Amino acid sequence: MTGADVRDIDPGDGRFTPNAPQEPAWRTDLSAAALPAIDPSLIAADWPEVVEHLREGLVLCGPDGVVWQVSPVAERLLPEIVVGGTCAELDALPGPVAEITRHGRRLRVRRVPLSAGRTCWYVEDLSEHAGPVDALAAERARSAFLAMVGEKLGNPLHPDRAAAAVVRLAVPTLAETAVLILAPRSGRARWWRASRADDGQSILDRGMLHTGEMPAAVAESMHGVQPHTVDWLAEQAVEAGWLPGHSAAEVCARLVSLPGRDAPAGALLVARPAPRWYTEDDLDLLRAFADRAGAALTTALLYRNQVEVADTLQASLLPVEPAQAPGVQWGTAYRPAHAGLRIGGDFYGAHRLPDGGSVFFLGDVSGKGVEAAVFTGQLRQCLHALHRIESQPARLLRLLNDALLETTLAHGQGRFATMVLGVVRPHRDGGLSLTLAGGGHLPPLVVRSSGEVEQLPLGGMLIGVVADPRVDQVSTRLVPGETCLLYSDGVTEARGGRRGVEQLGTDRLMQALTGCQQMPAPALAERIEQVTCDWLAQRDHDDIAVLALRAAGVGGRPHRHLHAVPTPTGVARGGATTP
Repeated sequence: MTGADVRDIDPGDGRFTPNAPQEPAWRTDLSAAALPAIDPSLIAADWPEVVEHLREGLVLCGPDGVVWQVSPVAERLLPEIVVGGTCAELDALPGPVAEITRHGRRLRVRRVPLSAGRTCWYVEDLSEHAGPVDALAAERARSAFLAMVGEKLGNPLHPDRAAAAVVRLAVPTLAETAVLILAPRSGRARWWRASRADDGQSILDRGMLHTGEMPAAVAESMHGVQPHTVDWLAEQAVEAGWLPGHSAAEVCARLVSLPGRDAPAGALLVARPAPRWYTEDDLDLLRAFADRAGAALTTALLYRNQVEVADTLQASLLPVEPAQAPGVQWGTAYRPAHAGLRIGGDFYGAHRLPDGGSVFFLGDVSGKGVEAAVFTGQLRQCLHALHRIESQPARLLRLLNDALLETTLAHGQGRFATMVLGVVRPHRDGGLSLTLAGGGHLPPLVVRSSGEVEQLPLGGMLIGVVADPRVDQVSTRLVPGETCLLYSDGVTEARGGRRGVEQLGTDRLMQALTGCQQMPAPALAERIEQVTCDWLAQRDHDDIAVLALRAAGVGGRPHRHLHAVPTPTGVARGGATTP
């Protein structure tokens, strides 16, 4: 094959069409002035060497860099390269293969050295292939960004942390400055802003504004309305102080609503320098980002509302400290089985009586956790109402039993409770008289002035099981300095010891109280809680409740000073027993 046989090049597959009636594909009509040293026979003889590397376009240069031949495809792709000229722009490319963009087309240029110092450049049009490849790469980048956003926004369950994460993630992929405004609450709206610093890091700040100060476009977005005038949006963002150091003409801004449950959870404002306008692809990515941000914020806001409700309910279900009463010093301790809930099935409390005395009680309902705590709330409300019409302990306990039966049958709960309920009245000598009624609960203990511990003979039946239960009643007297102790089975049934299966029991409890007659009621209650926890050695346990009332004497005042806690024989700290 010679150069005269070559007539045209098909730009589609690169094959030759010999002996076609078209004009010659290669310019061989070079004047002597243009190429004085060209020998056409030499070109024709070496033409197979050129054809061997031919793809799309071809540019053949001599040893001095002057262009000898330019194929029609090369003419179309690189019109600035002409026969007799040079390829200085191609010679400056790094490496033998490079990709360049010329005249809106993406080209791959390949340099192949030939014999006698000549050079052949092969030019391939990649535009048709580069478009789908670039689109696929961009889509993969967007998918990776949104996947990362979903992962980062899946953790924060606090609105403030979620909002800060949203604006941080928006910079710099979506904007140079991102501002998130939460939906107003109580007439005020909080906002977070992230801006890209010179070192590439994002600067985070936050603030608050009243609803009347909110830009009109943002207020409309809170109702799901998309702003139409972009220029006004940038001006409003500058006036709000969210784009310091910029004018409205220098930035391009967009605003999207963040979807919520019933209404938008907020609005996201993004801005970047004016030359970088937001395309439709950018806006699609911004909307997808806003959907994920709105879901994260909605979840965080819902979790916050649930926590607020739970905290309010827990506070209403927690045991109430007894009200101060003349001559009585109260001491309490409470440790629920589930520390995270702060509530449980044990309860205690006291109510003042018109005659100067007080009704006090401690009990334990069946079950644990939230359901048991709700039942204790119902029981306490019943007592709060019934003590106003009946103050005799046994009769009051029977009235409570009837009320609980009615409540449990109406709701089909089948719950019951054990309880000790008593009435304390002060005497002029500083002592206290106690009348206690038992409803199937552990009998109270009395720490006498001598240091001995006495167990009161009090039994009775469960409350809330039968219509007419047997209720025991007993009376006793406390001289100044003596203490009566009520406790739940979480104390005596605490399992510990060397093997972790032995119950603390009433005997060890009484030993722990022996010799503690000088301790104030608060210190004594804390003493019982500490002994129980030491016996448990961090094992699981039932609800623990302790209520102590001490005869404070004439003019005695309640105080929380803790005396030294003695370690009686038979109970040692850490759960081990001593002989």
